[in-house]
Amino acid sequence: MLDSAIQVFLEEKSKTLEEWLPGASKRAGQLTFTSHPPKFSHPNAKITLMQVEGDQLADGYLRSGNVKVEMDVVGNAASLDVYKFLSLVLHDGKTILDHLEENSDYIQSQLSSTSTNFEDISKGLLEIRKNDSSQVKTHGGIKQVYFPLDHDQKDYHLLSVLTPSGILYELKSRINAMRFSEKAKVSRDARRNNQPAEDYSEIFGLTSIGFGGTKPQNISVLNNQNGGVAYLLPSLPPILETRKLNPPRSSFFDTGYTSPHQYKTQFDDLHRTLRLDVNNVDIRRRIKGLVKSVYFELIDRSWQIRYLEAGWSDSDRYQLLPKHQKHWLDQKYREQPMENTEWLDDIKELFVRWFIRAYEKALDKQAVKLTDYEFMELKHWLDEIEEGLK
Repeated sequence: MLDSAIQVFLEEKSKTLEEWLPGASKRAGQLTFTSHPPKFSHPNAKITLMQVEGDQLADGYLRSGNVKVEMDVVGNAASLDVYKFLSLVLHDGKTILDHLEENSDYIQSQLSSTSTNFEDISKGLLEIRKNDSSQVKTHGGIKQVYFPLDHDQKDYHLLSVLTPSGILYELKSRINAMRFSEKAKVSRDARRNNQPAEDYSEIFGLTSIGFGGTKPQNISVLNNQNGGVAYLLPSLPPILETRKLNPPRSSFFDTGYTSPHQYKTQFDDLHRTLRLDVNNVDIRRRIKGLVKSVYFELIDRSWQIRYLEAGWSDSDRYQLLPKHQKHWLDQKYREQPMENTEWLDDIKELFVRWFIRAYEKALDKQAVKLTDYEFMELKHWLDEIEEGLK
């Protein structure tokens, strides 16, 4: 007894298996599986048909192998009924093509008859799997790209750009599910009524593109199944905003963040306190507080840079920035701790030396000459708040 799926198919054709199958097995060779149908690129393109599957890798690329899709089919549009027959799912969940490739007893019982030889039928139907890539050829109508192989660009590959139709229509399927599924409809209605919406997603700037005009079947099976319409995602240059923060190119302590004039008020207060002919606990506490206020403000400015996207210092623009400052300011390097804390000692010494230079520049000739003793005190007060530098 014929499988129910085969019976329904033959009823639609108004044929018996003996009437339809012999001719179908001869027409199967007019169709070919391919992953990159050439007619998406040019309607008259005749090239070696590629069957690219690729290995799945966690490399972050949208490519063949990383997206599991079925092969497309191209060839004589009048023979697409043969592909439909081979795609029929039988009672065990496998297609006729699966059974033919396994040469199962079940498919032999289904396709054998007194007027047909199963081996001939099977061989003919499996012609759809042919893959002759021994002589690869392209077509002048397909867009081509020169791809350099070295920095001198003396050697290159000439690439023919083809469309991975399986990925193209998998994208369409996922977008349709996102936009038109029952779950999406419920979420959209909830959002419209100002109610919480779960898993609501939308893609703006979506464009449709057609292939094949009124005869999408002439392009490929997948194209025909999708009415010849695919989606194009927006592909626009980014809108760049002027960066409000300019990371240091050679040293944080030689930038606008550390201009002495920005701390003139604190340095004036410190200078007046240093000039007092008094030395008691309150005066020393005030001096310490004024110094720390400058430290805190400078540390806050450093954190503005540290909030930038990790890895900003990898650009050639910042190749002169010392390693210990990259480790301090770029979060990428903070996630990879150094084996020791020498970088922190270097930063603290730069802090103190900057403080002394900035004070002297802000007060010019009026500045009090700071000795090694004051240097050690400044260093000690910075040690007390070093957590802000880590």
